[in-house]
Amino acid sequence: MKYSLKRLYRKIFPGYIIELEKAISDCKTLLDLGCGSSSPIKSFSKKFYSIGIDAFKQNIYKSERENIHDKYYTMNVLDIYKKFKNNSFDCVIALDLIEHLTKEEGFKLINIMERIAKKKIIIFTSNGFLPQKEYENNPLQEHKCGWTVEEMKNMGYEVIGINGWKILRGEYAYIKFKPKFFWSVVSDITQTIIRNNPKNAFQLLCIKYK
Repeated sequence: MKYSLKRLYRKIFPGYIIELEKAISDCKTLLDLGCGSSSPIKSFSKKFYSIGIDAFKQNIYKSERENIHDKYYTMNVLDIYKKFKNNSFDCVIALDLIEHLTKEEGFKLINIMERIAKKKIIIFTSNGFLPQKEYENNPLQEHKCGWTVEEMKNMGYEVIGINGWKILRGEYAYIKFKPKFFWSVVSDITQTIIRNNPKNAFQLLCIKYK
């Protein structure tokens, strides 16, 4: 009963994972940059060949234990062009990654992603600069820059607003107000409006087709 209610709730208020899975659904090969220890793709119903890339070894170890990806490399994402050829993956994704790079590094990575991808490039990031310190002994978790809807659209990306009204969330995407359950529901309700009005969203799901 509880599971059925949860499925019904998510059908009414589809969130990030559903939007992401829909965006990737037509792809058979995937390169996941900055895959972390628990990439969202682990919950997808459709399986495809995927490679996970992360510079933090502990993330790779944890992800390997869950068998999220078929193969892994511990390396700097800015060096992937040395290992992978142009048009070698249907889709290249960077989820919660580019905000951890400097602006210059971010533009460089996006350029590399667009060369390696055959069908589409997907980027998930904060809407504007969101301060965040390192955590879990991982200095790579610090935020160094922010990205706007205008910047992404100017590079040819379709932008979808994610995680509801921006004002409701703070560092690590945590709900800022109490009771958290109530404001989480409010956030989900605002998502229905924010999806197509990303300037007011907390995060941005950016998709570019080739």
